[in-house]
Amino acid sequence: MRTAATTALVVGTILTLINQGNVLLAGHLPAALLWKIPLTYTVPYCVATWSALRISRIGA
Repeated sequence: MRTAATTALVVGTILTLINQGNVLLAGHLPAALLWKIPLTYTVPYCVATWSALRISRIGA
């Protein structure tokens, strides 16, 4: 879980900056971003967790 959380933090931050950086730097926080930003962090967490589970099953 720690690795997946670290991956989500790094990848989520990069994706947020790429996709929403201009809006955030302008000082705006539209209501739509209140669900988009957490989702941006959740997706890489799920992918990293799924990958780890698949690797552990293949190696077992």
